[in-house]
Amino acid sequence: MNIIKRVQKLFFSESSFFMAIPALVWQVFFCIIPLILIISGSFIAPTGYFFSLKNYTILFDTNHLYIILLSFFLALTTSILCLLFGYPIAYWLARKVVIFKNLFLFLLIVPFWTNLLVLIYSWIFILEKSGILNNFLISIGLIQQPLAILNNIVGILIVTFYCYLPFMVLPIFSVLEKIDQNILEASADLGATGRQTITKVIIPLSWPGIKTGLLLVFVPVFGEFTIPLLIGGDKYMFTGNAIAHYVFTALDLSKGAAFTIIASISLFMSIILLNWLLKRFIYRL
Repeated sequence: MNIIKRVQKLFFSESSFFMAIPALVWQVFFCIIPLILIISGSFIAPTGYFFSLKNYTILFDTNHLYIILLSFFLALTTSILCLLFGYPIAYWLARKVVIFKNLFLFLLIVPFWTNLLVLIYSWIFILEKSGILNNFLISIGLIQQPLAILNNIVGILIVTFYCYLPFMVLPIFSVLEKIDQNILEASADLGATGRQTITKVIIPLSWPGIKTGLLLVFVPVFGEFTIPLLIGGDKYMFTGNAIAHYVFTALDLSKGAAFTIIASISLFMSIILLNWLLKRFIYRL
């Protein structure tokens, strides 16, 4: 009886620890152990010798550097486009819309209740030469010949922009909505123009939302696999496609693990550089 009481007392006194156990187990089995397997597997040479750097030396060539740079270009361009278009949308939703705000937020996310593959295949019908977009542009006389938008980098950019725009809008919206109206009124009372209030007050205060949005867009787009494969027509090799090629096609798990490590380090360094550059840019506006 005393033991039961002691266990109950321990459980209630350390309830936060016991409540965190499922999350810790999840992290260990689905994050830490796979990460250890990838790192250790990257050092296994094709001949079977452990702790060999051969996989890394093979991957340091211009082809793999081009794949990483192309992935960086796609992630950076998509992030900038989402920020340029997403920030005004988030500002309008947070500061201008009074009624039907929840309805507009619902309309923003409702397309993503559909399976991603269905969304991508629907974009194929829109972007192909005889698709909806080309037929519309021809019908209004803007172009005479259908544009080649599908199976190239432009089509990939359009679809990644569409799929990841809400990931930029929602965090910025969340921060902008919490900005105290008295701060904006104080800025106006002190003689700041509308442009100065935006650049010196609103944008710096919304920096946490911008940073979160950039991370939510940049990181997954850097390793995007499905959109380049289906919209790009398998013409372009990005990091996600390269890893899938080594694992599923070439069946070279060690080289795939080594490339995963190299791509992850490149991604981490890119995020640090991007964060530093944007922070300096925003606070110099």
